[in-house]
Amino acid sequence: MGALEYSQATLRIFGEDLIPEDVSNLLGAKATKSKKKGDEVVGKVSGKVRIAKIGSWHLHAEKREPEDLNAPIAEILSQLTSDLAVWERLCQNYKVDMFCGLFMGNCNDGLSLSPEIMLALGQLKIVLDLDIYSGSDD
Repeated sequence: MGALEYSQATLRIFGEDLIPEDVSNLLGAKATKSKKKGDEVVGKVSGKVRIAKIGSWHLHAEKREPEDLNAPIAEILSQLTSDLAVWERLCQNYKVDMFCGLFMGNCNDGLSLSPEIMLALGQLKIVLDLDIYSGSDD
């Protein structure tokens, strides 16, 4: 099994009544990207303006090349509170996940997560959400 070419990770929090500043205050970190329900959102490619149907708070880690999914997840979590009561509250009120993009270089690449990362995500009740993008074998 080969290693993935690169990976990216983002902590995402979504909610109907989510106010990004409140989430930032609870977690002790400013979002990389955020919006409230009703905010105008401009499409990156199309330039079209739409209205956000839901609030969101994202904290993005830098791309890791070659892939090392443990590092960006640890980078994100290290910036945030470890107070389990805060995380319990967030997970009860909002959808919380660690969204990870995994980019393959070949048709049979793989990765491993450390026990420490799996434990940290589990204790904070963060869902691990993986999107896997296939590589090309000529």
